[in-house]
Amino acid sequence: MAGRIIKGIAGFYYVHIKGQGIYECKAKGIFRKEGMKPLVGDKVDIEILSEEDKEGNITNIYERKNSLIRPAVSNVDQALIIFSAKNPKPNFNLLDRFLVMMEYQDVPVVICFNKVDLCEDDYIRELEDVYKETGYSIINTSAKTRDGHNELIEILSGKTSTVAGPSGAGKSSLINTLQSNILMETGEISKKLGRGRHTTRHCELIMLDIEEPSYIVDTPGFSTMDIPGFTKDDLKECYPEFLHSSSKCRFAGCAHVNEPDCEVKRLVEEGKLSKIRYDNYIKLYEELDKRQKY
Repeated sequence: MAGRIIKGIAGFYYVHIKGQGIYECKAKGIFRKEGMKPLVGDKVDIEILSEEDKEGNITNIYERKNSLIRPAVSNVDQALIIFSAKNPKPNFNLLDRFLVMMEYQDVPVVICFNKVDLCEDDYIRELEDVYKETGYSIINTSAKTRDGHNELIEILSGKTSTVAGPSGAGKSSLINTLQSNILMETGEISKKLGRGRHTTRHCELIMLDIEEPSYIVDTPGFSTMDIPGFTKDDLKECYPEFLHSSSKCRFAGCAHVNEPDCEVKRLVEEGKLSKIRYDNYIKLYEELDKRQKY
């Protein structure tokens, strides 16, 4: 029977078979021998061990459209990166880390600023201005008032989207407005820390209650750029607005850090590229440089 892995916990994989339900499965030993680990999002074949207890074994993993390292999911069409517009204010350094990871893994990105019901229009435009030269789609939503709800449905419709963002962004609350079968655990904002407690502990594929077959993969919060093989030299390739300008830099392969006659630095100084984005780029570059040395 063919299905799709919707959750994986402690060596058990939960496979949804259309019209049959969810089966708790283990992966056959052949996958371990081949060094292949099943991922949430995988399309698989299973053999039924017990129909009564809904138990089985995964016998085949179909060829993947793609597979991500962070988060560890497969067969995704896009990433929806959700940050709160306010309470807490967005951490642009963390947001840029998410964007870099998705760019490096060649996943199209949509930026979502949630909780816009707490914000003035001028403030929302300031947030959008930081990313206006990147080419990323930006939507503004509110789980409370359902602002942007129809636009969000249109973006997610017919696709498998990995949804990521920090705790406290209202990610789970927003996702809960899109489906009714699984109410995801939500956490209160920690008043002391000004951020949310971690409420998502594993990746999970959730089917949305919209017309086209559509899935989201909710992922635990993460903030490191621990992607095997990723170096400081890869970083500039993950800033789309830099790629558009780098051909005018004096030196081929310009890192946009200390080189003279750098077009990217010139555009930042003139206010044509976001200084917030560039400052984060320098911080990430220095972090990767230090990691490579040690």
